[in-house]
Amino acid sequence: MKVLIVKTSSMGDVIHTFPAVEDASLVRPDVSFDWCVEEAFAGIVALHPAIGRIHTVAIRRWRKALFNGGTWREATALRRSLRECRYDLVIDAQGLLKSALVARQAGAAIAGFDRSSAREPSATLFYDVTYAVPRDLHAIERTRRLFGLALGYQPDLSTLNSGIVPPPGSLAGITGKTAFLLHGTSREDKKWPVEDWIGTARLLVERGVTPVTTWSNEREKIAAEAIARAVPSTVVVPKSPLADIAAILGRSTLVIGADTGLTHLASAFGLPTVAVFLATEPGLTGPRGQYASTLLASAGGSVTPTEVVAEAERLLKLSRASAGGA
Repeated sequence: MKVLIVKTSSMGDVIHTFPAVEDASLVRPDVSFDWCVEEAFAGIVALHPAIGRIHTVAIRRWRKALFNGGTWREATALRRSLRECRYDLVIDAQGLLKSALVARQAGAAIAGFDRSSAREPSATLFYDVTYAVPRDLHAIERTRRLFGLALGYQPDLSTLNSGIVPPPGSLAGITGKTAFLLHGTSREDKKWPVEDWIGTARLLVERGVTPVTTWSNEREKIAAEAIARAVPSTVVVPKSPLADIAAILGRSTLVIGADTGLTHLASAFGLPTVAVFLATEPGLTGPRGQYASTLLASAGGSVTPTEVVAEAERLLKLSRASAGGA
């Protein structure tokens, strides 16, 4: 049985789908999986060994050039590529109108959330079979339940395994314990102040941990360089391909991050991960993992570097105890 997964974005949403793929690959070894995803996240999808062919879309880019001939040629090529694969089933794990339209291009039966469950009920007009999955569940559990209903099994929700491992690569010249500080995020109100990142870096250095950070745009570069100036032992990784950052991230001792996709990736790798949420609720979409924890700022309050580092130390102790069998 050939199944196409449609989950185009964002990075966190893509990562939240991995446990469902892992469930299905263990329970239904007769099923092969391909995936259709935004071009920027193809390298993330490739981290799961059960995924075969990866089809890429560029909806974000296409929207900016809707009447450009190149846009329509790319869209036509995607449709042709999807239909040539002759899928038995498409699972739209996103539940949006845009993902349903992409799923339709495969020319196969489409399974998805029902009207009460989908993020955009209009998407269900394009589905052949729909399933009710409560919306008040975490995104990971919702997707695991959807896959189970579509493929005929009951997921074991008492366990959680993403099934991914870091790609090859490392941070050259750095030995000992490292903490990756993920300060960059898409919205200004989700950003922890640079002063708090600096305070966190100082506390980590006092504990023999080397802070590591990176950037993907000019604003993030300014913040990364400010941290490094204040705490000179901080390692700043230049803007790099996502796969390279994932390799360094996956070999960190611990990760401290804002509400951003790479924080979700760290928790999916099973790393001790502290997420700092300032303006969003982590209940339905926050990082999940055996050693993942979220610190949420109260209304009008803040999260302090001391609290963050204390939580990181707690998670490290749990991780070491588990590794040692204690």
